[in-house]
Amino acid sequence: MTESDADGVTLSVQAAEKRDAGRGVARIPEQARRRLGVLSGDTVVIEGDEQTVAKLWPADPSIPDNAIQIDADTRANAGVHVGDPVTVRPKDTATIRDAERVTLIAPASIGNGEERLGTREATKKLRNRPVRVGEQIRLEGVSTEPFRVVDTEPGGDVRITTATTIRVVERESGGSSDDATGQSTAEPSSTTTTAEHEPSSGVTYEDIGGLDEELELVREMIELPLSEPELFQRLGVEPPSGVLMYGPPGTGKTLIARAVANEVDANFETISGPEIMSKYKGESEERLREVFDRAEENAPTIVFFDEIDSIAGQRDDDGDAENRIVGQLLTLMDGLDARGEVIVIGATNRVDTIDPALRRGGRFDREIQIGVPDEDGRREILQVHTRGMPLADDVSVETVARRTHGFVGADLEAVASEAAMAAIRDRPTEADERAEWNSDPLVHRRHFDEALASVEPSAMREYVAESPTTDFTDVGGLEDAKGTLRESVEWPLTYDRLFEETNTQPPSGVLLYGPPGTGKTLLARALAGETDVNFVRVDGPEIVDRYVGESEKAIREVFERARQSAPSIVFFDEIDAITSARGESHEVTERVVSQLLTELDGMRENPNLVVLAATNRKDQIDPALLRPGRLDTHVYVGEPDQEAREKILEVHTRGKPLSEDVDVESLAEGLTGYTGADLEALVRDASMKAIREVATAYDPEDANEKADEVEIERRHLEAARERFED
Repeated sequence: MTESDADGVTLSVQAAEKRDAGRGVARIPEQARRRLGVLSGDTVVIEGDEQTVAKLWPADPSIPDNAIQIDADTRANAGVHVGDPVTVRPKDTATIRDAERVTLIAPASIGNGEERLGTREATKKLRNRPVRVGEQIRLEGVSTEPFRVVDTEPGGDVRITTATTIRVVERESGGSSDDATGQSTAEPSSTTTTAEHEPSSGVTYEDIGGLDEELELVREMIELPLSEPELFQRLGVEPPSGVLMYGPPGTGKTLIARAVANEVDANFETISGPEIMSKYKGESEERLREVFDRAEENAPTIVFFDEIDSIAGQRDDDGDAENRIVGQLLTLMDGLDARGEVIVIGATNRVDTIDPALRRGGRFDREIQIGVPDEDGRREILQVHTRGMPLADDVSVETVARRTHGFVGADLEAVASEAAMAAIRDRPTEADERAEWNSDPLVHRRHFDEALASVEPSAMREYVAESPTTDFTDVGGLEDAKGTLRESVEWPLTYDRLFEETNTQPPSGVLLYGPPGTGKTLLARALAGETDVNFVRVDGPEIVDRYVGESEKAIREVFERARQSAPSIVFFDEIDAITSARGESHEVTERVVSQLLTELDGMRENPNLVVLAATNRKDQIDPALLRPGRLDTHVYVGEPDQEAREKILEVHTRGKPLSEDVDVESLAEGLTGYTGADLEALVRDASMKAIREVATAYDPEDANEKADEVEIERRHLEAARERFED
């Protein structure tokens, strides 16, 4: 941080915190605040190419001492971009007065501004905000496009208060700025300059959550060549010509491309892969050439290929049209005359299918993975999507973020949208109460609970049939097995610091083995529910495919999906079906075992990933899988003893109308040799006998009326037991 003059400091612009978007806030570090001699809430002047005013708030201690965090509107008003230097000075409180009236021009997308936005709503969102004529301001929850201040009374820098009258007019009625404003001649010259610019619109950096590192990589590849092309000439190197972004659908690849294009004031050409294709020979290539010609004419331009894999797949002998398109694209990327002024961005979720010739330096110079967000990323994304949402006090964005493992940005946007829809469905039915709710709506925690139940995470969709709701209270007995699983899976997630301090690697794999029906699969599901992590279930026989390489590919995809959705448990049921000892099994199985060994060895890098496997034929599994470092923890799940049988019966009779003559303890005593599955079947059979007696004695309507009189008696259980023993 350097001092620019007696009363100002020079700071480097950073994007604002997600929650600050549209609030006219500048966050600066404590050291800079002291040098300026201002307090939190004071107004400061920010000077870049132009001047603007903002309300000062403290920055997080993690922010560098030479940084200032301002949102897209403030950056536009100051005429700067992220990374540019600005001078910050204190604003004399005597020169900023309370506004009596402020006139805003609504963006074209809103239509009649006064009907869509009342004075009360605008005043509430803009309260205590300093503004000046010509600036753009964004109203969260009203429009994604900014409004423009065209008139203030009095003139100069003013502060909006609850007493300020805010008038919103349509863009057409405003005409030119001079017609609508009648602004004072005392306005600063910088204000007039700002007023000449059209307000920027679209996605900004503050609209992207959880992708700060990825966004920084894209920025340095795209912003620098477009904003400072001469820098590369001085260094004697060619600027990057392309960036390839890849990752699961819905993670924000297209959003990043649009945000960068908007922030650097570049033209944006979007090409959707399938739109290029034509049945006439040569027409597809001509469309590509037209796009690149347009891009060079209107440079600086970002050419964005969405789903680039659909037109740039690997060339082969069969795809004549596809081969020509790939060839044309290679030629165009090599022959860009306006190098540095035209950047190509490709987005795909199938990066391995793209022709290798495109994935080299000089074409797509950098490949950036846009992955599934972690908990902090999900919190940021939720902050973006709930910024303009009136949340009740019982809603915690942090809690929702913790509960949404495997959710990508698009899923979280759907959660916020579904919660709002649930709140609308929950409105009062009375006309007066509904009108009152409509004027001041509120979204509660129960609405988010409802939304989470209805939105399925994209990153888990291919392999998870359900999100486990079972926990250890639903598993009777098996206390030793539960304890071992807790230590192997739950402890590394809960006590990560202890493992770190003792330099201890947690177990990477757990094998549950024992007779059929003893509860191995139930234990795995209960563990996932207990630890609140994602549960990727794979049935062994599903993996086997008759085509060479497909079985191994399925194993790789399972682990890749689990890594993206970590923390997660990968559960292989009936693992013996795909892991028979090598040398004694089929060639396909041998390749699957080798692939599985490779994946298990690579798991050490990710402590948030645990493999569970279940089998009743442990002796059939390849020994290499059972050594330490792979499936190293072996848990025997045997037939339950009497105490365990009692607990299993308690679980399965929970909530059932048992007669007083049913004694679970004595019943368990006489069921030696029964497994958990047998006991569940016994109770179900007894329940069916009790239902059958009522259902056959009455017609359906009368039987349903007598439902509360049904009891499961000891004789029903004895009859069921006799049937099992026959």
